[in-house]
Amino acid sequence: MPPRHPEPKEATEGHIADNIVYFARALRKAGMRVGPASVKDAIEAVLAAGIGSRDDFYWTLHAVLVSRHEDHPVFDEAFRLFWKSHELIEKMLAMFSPVAPDNAEKRKPRAAESRVSQAMFEGHQKNQPVREVPEIEVDARFTFSGNEILRGKDFAQMDAAELAQARKAIATLRMPFDMVTTRRFKPDAQGRRIDPRAMMRGAARTGGALILPKFRSRREVHPPLVVLADISGSMSQYTRIFLHFLHALTEKRRRVHAFVFGTRLTNLTRQMRHRDPDEALAECSAAVKDWSGGTRIGDALAEFNRLWSRRVLGQGAVVLLITDGLERDDASGLSEEMERLRKSCRRLIWLNPLLRFDGFEARARGVKAILPHVDEFRAVHNLDALADLCASLDRRPAASTDPRRWLKAGERRAA
Repeated sequence: MPPRHPEPKEATEGHIADNIVYFARALRKAGMRVGPASVKDAIEAVLAAGIGSRDDFYWTLHAVLVSRHEDHPVFDEAFRLFWKSHELIEKMLAMFSPVAPDNAEKRKPRAAESRVSQAMFEGHQKNQPVREVPEIEVDARFTFSGNEILRGKDFAQMDAAELAQARKAIATLRMPFDMVTTRRFKPDAQGRRIDPRAMMRGAARTGGALILPKFRSRREVHPPLVVLADISGSMSQYTRIFLHFLHALTEKRRRVHAFVFGTRLTNLTRQMRHRDPDEALAECSAAVKDWSGGTRIGDALAEFNRLWSRRVLGQGAVVLLITDGLERDDASGLSEEMERLRKSCRRLIWLNPLLRFDGFEARARGVKAILPHVDEFRAVHNLDALADLCASLDRRPAASTDPRRWLKAGERRAA
């Protein structure tokens, strides 16, 4: 028998292999696709490359365990927590020292931090003793459920916990199933059109001895969805929560294009394609330079019509315009740009949070310039409004959203 080679020191004296297995389990619970073969390859890669430094160890595991770009933030956060970083030690000391004041500067949560923390400390939370909560009887005959109150609450009035619940509710919304018929065909046994090419290909396989009829039908696809969202100071809160809705929509259908505008137009389509919602919103915040600033609706629409209209508005595109219509500059050119935008798309829906007020009137110059060129006029201030929007995309516009109601009301008041 050949002489047995001694096992590496890292595998015998340390528990590096076991730690890598536990680390891979944490990654799997956090949503990454890490199988047993990847774990075995990771252990062999670490034993072959050695542990020269923390960076070498990081990139050795990264090269084996990370196979998708969207998994990078999850791996980075899990590695930081699992392999004993200094920040984790400081946090644990702070947790065991409740008397000491917390003078550390508050930081924004990292991408995927909450999911990785829940995955890593899931077992610890299960072993915690169950706290006995006193039973309280409440007469709820004349009250509303918390979910019902949340769905009707204005986004601008929600606190941080309620906004987090709203984001989770947005991810569970039923997305629209609107389809448009294209010029292309697909094989269909129940189709009404004869497919001569398919018939000839089938006859060629049998030498022409047998010719069977083949049929085809028009191909149906989701139409492009283009979002133009206002990020000025008065619209910032609503646009941020709408980006979560847009991210959920991007995951379930193709050809979703996102643009935001304040004093300039910014294309966020590439940033919204990240699978991880935390990283997608972080990329959007980094790409936008004029968040919560002024508003130039006419200039932004002019730039969109000039540079992007022919690229993204095709095959019956639906445009969602999210703004309050409060134009800072002269609204003389806004009507012309809105007319051009309306002629370039199949359906133009204006989402305005000011409709949450019962006494809203179309008096502002920007509102008067936009209203004649839209197909629907809707509110976008709470979860119920977003659910109504999803339900309306695959059906005809309702009479309650007809913009002519507001135009005629304004004309009557002016007379």
